[in-house]
Formats: sequence, structure tokens, C-alpha cells
Amino acid sequence: MEILALVLFILIFVLILFGYPVAFTLGGLSIIVGYFALGPEYFNFLPSRIMGVMSNYVLLAVPLFIFMGLMLEKSGIAEKLLETMSFLFGSLKGGLAISVVIVGALLAASTGIVGATVITMGLISLPTMLKRNYHKGISTGTIAASGTLGQIIPPSVVLVLLGSVLNVSVGDLFTAALLPGLLLVLSYIIYILIYGQIKPDHLPPIPKEELVAFRKKGFVKDIFMAFLLPLLLIIAVLGSILAGIASPTEAAAVGALGATLLTLMRGKLNLTVLQKVMQGTTKLTSMVFIILLGATCFTLVFRGLGGDTYLVELIKSSNLSPMTFLLLVMLIVFIAGFFIDFIEIIFIIVPVVAPIFKAYDMNLIWIGILLAMNLQTSFLTPPFGFSLFYLKGVAPPEVSTKDIYKGVLPFLAIQIVFLILIIFIPEIVLMFLK
Repeated sequence: MEILALVLFILIFVLILFGYPVAFTLGGLSIIVGYFALGPEYFNFLPSRIMGVMSNYVLLAVPLFIFMGLMLEKSGIAEKLLETMSFLFGSLKGGLAISVVIVGALLAASTGIVGATVITMGLISLPTMLKRNYHKGISTGTIAASGTLGQIIPPSVVLVLLGSVLNVSVGDLFTAALLPGLLLVLSYIIYILIYGQIKPDHLPPIPKEELVAFRKKGFVKDIFMAFLLPLLLIIAVLGSILAGIASPTEAAAVGALGATLLTLMRGKLNLTVLQKVMQGTTKLTSMVFIILLGATCFTLVFRGLGGDTYLVELIKSSNLSPMTFLLLVMLIVFIAGFFIDFIEIIFIIVPVVAPIFKAYDMNLIWIGILLAMNLQTSFLTPPFGFSLFYLKGVAPPEVSTKDIYKGVLPFLAIQIVFLILIIFIPEIVLMFLK
């Protein structure tokens, strides 16, 4: 039975790599194996498990955060922010790239959706960077890396899903992710500043006459207005969670309403925009939950076959230290990220390894942040990083895939160094937790 559980796990992975739909592979194969191995009566447990998922209050934050992100994408706030920030840092070598990182961080703190952020930033900033004679590699690398910050900077859909699977507080995950996310942003900025000093022709400053013209137009008011609206939203959402005023789900509802009001204030809200945002939210939410229901079937059968107990005993009998096992899981998640989406990794791999982390008495908040940052890294890893494909899809024809791959490598190295630091210095994650 235990060996059959492992065969089921491997078989699901193989079928997904062959391109079969994840949700139906997870659910369908699990039900077939469970039917013959455990009998039809075993599935009497399944309806209550499915209702447990669908009535999970924490998971209600997923569609609300998705709605908030898609609505902000339509609001034009990112475009205004980038334009204002580029002039604010325009006198620096690499000032425009720094603006992209900061705007990416603000969008991450407002949306938490990687695909939407990378595409938005690619459409808005890449043509501007190329027009100002920025090197194609550093331009594409900055945009792709900044777009993935939504994986780690709260509020993040990834952290909500990890909190649900690991059965830990989403609010604690948000608190723990804040410092690593901000330090990662700071590292990107430091790298760009150093790069600008070494290769100034790759990151030229904005001409002085353009900066003077911008400042004459009342740039203080522009900066204030560009920052004020997204910052108010971030404070309303993140501030209410971190202060303990609202749960992540309640804060997500505030964020969804706030994003709608911001879009209305900017004159961008109409019936067509609302329809597109609602359709996009429904599509993404349905995708997440159908995979989650498939994963529920898989977890039920895997545990029914004794797979979780067998794995715990196997790891313990192999005398692997907790740190060795953690590094092994990190490597598996990193490699899996080349081929399958983060949602699939969260719902397939994490439920299998979570009982072993519990058996080792490891802090699951720390594990959750490590997994989130690892998944963020996999978004950038050539040749299959999803962010790279998102960016290539909206890049001008003169930007090749090779340019994107080369540009993203330094940012990938920064993230791997950070991941290693968090593994060996857990206080970076845990210092603000009670």
C-alpha cells in the first residue's frame, strides 16, 4: 500500500509533465487508484473534505486579492507611478531601472499576482527603457525580477495558499515575509547602482533638460499624488493585517473595494473594465480551486494508502538530519518549478512533505517563507521560468529570449543567495513574530 502511494505520486508528476490537465490528473488518477486499492466506501470521507475546502474562510482571500490585482492593473496607477519615479531618480545612472524595482515592489504589495505585474511592467517600462538606450539585458532582467516580488511581498496569493496547506496563520506568514521582501528589493537596487557605475553606458541618466522641464511642472504634487493612492491601499490592506485589526480575508475585501475606488477616481472604471476584471477573477479563481479539489482527492488517497506515515518513517530511518531534508526539499521544489506552476507545487509537493517537517519539529512559518522564496526563484530560472515567458510575450521584436535569459541571471543569483541566508539565519524571517 505504501509503495503504491509513492507510485501514485510519481505517476501524477509524469502525467503532468506530459501535458495532462493538473486538476483532473490529480483528482482522476487518485480516485481510480483509491477505488481499487481502498474500495468505494473510502470515498465517503471525500464530500466532507471538499466542503471543508470550500467553506475555508481563509481561502476567500484568494479571489479578493486576484480581483484587487486585476483592477489595479486597469487603473493606470502603475503607469503614473513609473513615469513619476523615473524623473525622481532620473539623475542617477540606472535611475529608471531603480524606478522599475520600486514600482514592482509597490505593485507586489498591492496585488500579489506575478503574471499581471510582469506583463504590466513589460508593456509600460520596457519600451521606455529601450528608447532611453538602456541595455536590453539589464532592462529585461530588472522587469522580470521586479515582477516576481509579488510571490514574497505580502499580500501574496502564494502565501495565502501556503498558509492553508501548512495549516498556519496567513497573517503570521505576511508578517514574516515583510523583511525578506524589503531586503530583496534593497539588494536589487544596490546591484543596479553598482552596475550603473561599472557600465554607465548601459544605464544612462535622463538628460538634465528633461528633468528641469519636469520639475517646473510642479513635480512635488505629481510625486505626492502618484505615491499617495497606492500607499493608502497598501496601508489599508497590509497595515490592518499587521496591526491585528483585520484578518487577511477581511483586508483582501478592503483591498478589492479600495482598488475599485482608485480606478473610479482615475476615471478608468467603466462597465467593460469591470466585466474584464470579473471574468479574469472568475477564471483564475476557478483554476486555483479546481486544482485544490483535485489535490484534496490526492491527499485523501495518499494518506489512506499510508504514504505520509511511510515517508516520515523512511526519512527518519535514513538518518537524514532536519537540515539535509530541508535542503533536499528545496532542491526538489526548485527543479519542479522549471516544469510546473507554483499552484501545482503547493498542492502536490507541500502536503506530502509537511508531515515530515512537523515530525522534525521545524517552524512551519519559516518553512512557508522558504518555499515562497524558492517558488519566486523558479519563476526566474531559465529556460522555463514563467516570468521570462510572460515578458517575452509582450517584449518588442528586437528583444530576444537570449537577452532576457542573460539579463535575469544576476537577479537569480541574488535570490539564491537570499534563500541560502534565510535557511541558515531563520531570524530574518522570525524576528517580528510574537
